Amino acid sequence: MKKASILIIDDEGIVRTSCSRALSPEGYEVKTAQNGIEGLKMLETERFDLVLTDLKMPDMDGIEVLGKIKEKWPGTEVVIITGYQTVDTAVKAIKLGAFNYIEKPFTPDALLAAVAEALEKKKR
Repeated sequence: MKKASILIIDDEGIVRTSCSRALSPEGYEVKTAQNGIEGLKMLETERFDLVLTDLKMPDMDGIEVLGKIKEKWPGTEVVIITGYQTVDTAVKAIKLGAFNYIEKPFTPDALLAAVAEALEKKKR
């Protein structure tokens, strides 16, 4: 069975690389985007089961990306990645439709658990 396709949107190359390195060996099809605009363009042409998006990015933040994804692709789960964890932001993201959020720095195990949980919800 084909594993899920995941889009990682983060302006930090090290985060995109570390997420890819954790997810690809598990059989996930992983694509990356450097910012929200690039990520949304990819969503226009490809189907993704899950989007991991950074919260703080130049041009378009993760909350704006989340809103556009939920508006155009409501079946796509979104997990917010943040190094700026505040309860307010987490609550806002969840209310807007994010499945969950993970705080930087995160371990590969924490990332894999968050991804598995989001994709399990999507199956239901």
